[in-house]
Amino acid sequence: MKLNLPEELDFIRAGRLPQKTTNERLDGKVCIITGATSGVGYEAAKELALAGASIVTINRNKEKSERLSIEIEKISGLKPKYFIADFSDLIQVRIATEEILHDYQKIDVLINNAGVHMTTRQLTKEGHEMAFCVNHLAPFLITSMLLKRMVESAPSRIIQINSEGHRFNGLDINDLIWENRRYKGIKGYGASKTAQLMTVWELHELLQNKGVSIIAMHPGAVKSNIGTNNGKLYNLYSKYLIQPLLKEAKISGEAIYYLAASKEMEGISGKFYNLTNEEIPAKHARDRELGKKIFQISKKLTNLDKEDVYEV
Repeated sequence: MKLNLPEELDFIRAGRLPQKTTNERLDGKVCIITGATSGVGYEAAKELALAGASIVTINRNKEKSERLSIEIEKISGLKPKYFIADFSDLIQVRIATEEILHDYQKIDVLINNAGVHMTTRQLTKEGHEMAFCVNHLAPFLITSMLLKRMVESAPSRIIQINSEGHRFNGLDINDLIWENRRYKGIKGYGASKTAQLMTVWELHELLQNKGVSIIAMHPGAVKSNIGTNNGKLYNLYSKYLIQPLLKEAKISGEAIYYLAASKEMEGISGKFYNLTNEEIPAKHARDRELGKKIFQISKKLTNLDKEDVYEV
């Protein structure tokens, strides 16, 4: 039976659809994944490696990155290379990205997955609200710095791991650090994901006819380590009340593999997916006028406003 739901509830329709699959190989393809030591990124890294991709990761923890590399080498025969950066420190993110540009002349797939959920307002040492920095500014910086290399490597794909959490909004370009509002974790998360979606539309426009596609996707309601930075009380709440209701992250890894490898996704850009099915994002996230403003603000906050990274 077909559901005739209002646009605001399109996520219900998309969430009920069967997932698409592929068995396409990725031999010789270089796939960069951020936040790959657990959850969604971990499962995606394994799926892509099993398809023959050369995995490159950017993670915060060196020991976990090394364990991941050893595990993936065992299952695929190819040992991933990893770079270390704390996504709350944009200087570290920039250095790691510069190292990737130095080491890799070809980049086929970029998957920005690393994320955080905050229950209290925290600022990074550079003065950014934590969730906005980790979820939006850091992947924005990585994506922007890699654009030219990905155009040179075309056809190539960029996948922003977004969230249905963008529907909670919270984005106020006049108060990005929540100085004049009471901080609410769900709104702070929503603000970061809204900003990320808005810049997807702008980057899609910039990359038209360049051979590089960019999409965003909701990875499903799955188990992950996001939010574990919020202390014992939150972790107990998550462990006993949230996690039991969630699915295994493997479904997210399979969906990301489909979006990264499937021939059906060739050339498809500027869209939002619920796992492997296209979905209509929230109306506020499609405000192109505000999106152009947040794009310029993001360039300035990542010190990209005076660089030529967008001349692709």
